[in-house]
Amino acid sequence: MVGNAHPTKLPTTIDPRISIGDGGQCPPYKTLEFKLYNQKLSMPTIVDIAVNNEGFSTLVAAVQAAGLVEALQSPGPFTVFAPTDDAFAKLPPGTVQTLVQNPPQLGRILKFHVVSGKYTKDELIKLGTVVSLEGSPIPIDGTEGFEVKNATVLAADIEADNGIIHVLDNVILMG
Repeated sequence: MVGNAHPTKLPTTIDPRISIGDGGQCPPYKTLEFKLYNQKLSMPTIVDIAVNNEGFSTLVAAVQAAGLVEALQSPGPFTVFAPTDDAFAKLPPGTVQTLVQNPPQLGRILKFHVVSGKYTKDELIKLGTVVSLEGSPIPIDGTEGFEVKNATVLAADIEADNGIIHVLDNVILMG
C-alpha cells in the first residue's frame, strides 16, 4: 500500500472529473482537436527516397540529367531497380560522364531499370521475367538470393508512395 491508496479500490468516475481512489480530484481533461485541411499524408515518392538516402547520388544526378524526375514522381506505380553509387563506380572509367552528356542514351538505360507496376521481391521471383519501360525483358532469379539480370539485390521491397524500390549492386544493361 502506498500512502492512503488501496490496491483494490478503483476510480469510480471518468467524467467530468476523475476520482482518485481516496476521493481526491483531478481537473477535467482538456480536449485537443487536430484538424487536417485538404492535406494528404503520404509516404515519400521514389525520387524522394533516392534524394534523401546516401548511396544514390549518382542515380539522382543521372535521373536529373535524363529529364526523368517528373516521370518518377508521378503516381505510377513503378518498380525501380536502383543501382547504388558503388554500382555506378564499377562501370568503365568515363562511362557515367559520357552518358550524362548523351541524355537520350542515359534515359534509355535508366528506363531499363524501371517496370510499370508495383512488384515485391516474391512477386518478381514468381514472374521470372518482367518488361522494362525501355521495352526489353529483365530476367529475375530467386534460386540463390535475389538477382535481377546481372545484379544482386542488396535491399528489397522499399515502399514508396508511387511504387517500390529494389537496390542493386550493379547497373543493369540491355542485351
